[in-house]
Amino acid sequence: MKIHLKIWTQKNPDDKGRFVTHTVENISEESSFLEMFDILNEQLVAENKEPIVFDHDCREGICGMCSMTINGIPHGPERETTVCQLHMRKFKDGDTIVVEPWRAGPFPVKKDLIVSRDAFDLIQQAGGFITSRTGSARDANEILIPKDVVEKAMDAASCIGCGACVAACPNASAMLFTSAKVSHLNYLPQGSPEKDRRTIAMVEKMDELGFGNCSNYGECQAVCPKGITLDFIAKMNRDYAVAKARQLANS
Repeated sequence: MKIHLKIWTQKNPDDKGRFVTHTVENISEESSFLEMFDILNEQLVAENKEPIVFDHDCREGICGMCSMTINGIPHGPERETTVCQLHMRKFKDGDTIVVEPWRAGPFPVKKDLIVSRDAFDLIQQAGGFITSRTGSARDANEILIPKDVVEKAMDAASCIGCGACVAACPNASAMLFTSAKVSHLNYLPQGSPEKDRRTIAMVEKMDELGFGNCSNYGECQAVCPKGITLDFIAKMNRDYAVAKARQLANS
């Protein structure tokens, strides 16, 4: 395959940035998108040019690092797939592919296709944990939890924090990410004692960091590589309303 790439390059957060065009030839249809980028960078290094900087780690669809917007779609055209699991057979010989970093105020560009997602870490630090000491690992069946609750908690916990939901949302909302991180603990008995504190802390930290509100566009759900749904946003909104009502009643 012969592929034409229009890639965003930016030296640092203060640089204006621009698109540059490259052509890569002899690309196998079975190559992943990131393997194609590896070939491009090898080509650039051989030409004594600076390679394109991009994030990656596991390349197994788990870490959430490969944050690229491909032809205007976070993670590209394949549903419920990360960039590293996207294969070149999804494109045609001679295609021009536009590649950009996430576009959201709370995700400033560090260089080229790498953005800072420190804001997600701050939301998680605000309440995405359990403070009670649990000691050594307990037997898996010691605390009985209904199957439907376990499945909902596991669905929420599948969030890899990639940020595609924010990049796709017209409001740059982090509601899908935050609701997943809130809900996977709020559903379980281990997380119940701190449910109200956790929900208020994480939602208000999200607002403080400049993420927008949810307007039910549904773009976040459409691009989520793990198929996390808007149901978790609805649950978080209910949990937040109840927690604030209790906080007001106790003040």
